[in-house]
Amino acid sequence: MSIHVLIVDDHSVVRRGLRMFLEDDPELAIVGEARDGADAVAQAQALKPDVVLMDLLMPVMDGIAATGIIRRELPDTEVIALTSVLEDASVTGAVSAGAIGYLLKDTRSDELCRAIKAAAAGQVQLSPGAAARLLREVRAPDSPEALTPRETDVLRLLAEGKSNKQIGADLGVGENTVRTHVSSILAKLGVQSRTQAALYAAQIGLATLDWAGTAAPVPAPERRA
Repeated sequence: MSIHVLIVDDHSVVRRGLRMFLEDDPELAIVGEARDGADAVAQAQALKPDVVLMDLLMPVMDGIAATGIIRRELPDTEVIALTSVLEDASVTGAVSAGAIGYLLKDTRSDELCRAIKAAAAGQVQLSPGAAARLLREVRAPDSPEALTPRETDVLRLLAEGKSNKQIGADLGVGENTVRTHVSSILAKLGVQSRTQAALYAAQIGLATLDWAGTAAPVPAPERRA
């Protein structure tokens, strides 16, 4: 099954360019384009894409606000912030809103395709600069609810950059079970994204982020059922 992607950018030439090279990858299917955050929310609700490529600086509703709404209403849809801006406020805002990744628009097309596939598999995707800013700026949850031993195992593997499939293989459970554990982890920690959960794991010493200060690891492509 193809990975369904929604492209969000207020510049039509950017949307067309992204569509052109993403459509060259047979594992990706562009299901829609949106011109601003409000349009992105409406289309995401209608199309339920696997991954949203979200610009941040847009009229009507910005990408951070749109990301927050999409992640609350469509928890199975992952959002990658794709922007030309690398500022502490934009990085932390996007991740706090629930984005699984933060990439710059100068990312190579092949790297972006791999990042989309990895995000659909549940893996954190960050540019080197974004990773460094997050480790410096994002705070751990103040009073998180206690995790079960199995949830702690899932959180550790998630923070190590493993996909749902890889976590399931390591723990001897199915991908749906992993997704259920991840949803419970996010709820207990009071966070919106796997990225925030991974940062929490690093801050409490549960895991060392292999992707800290570098681009997130992108493994062999996986497709989400």
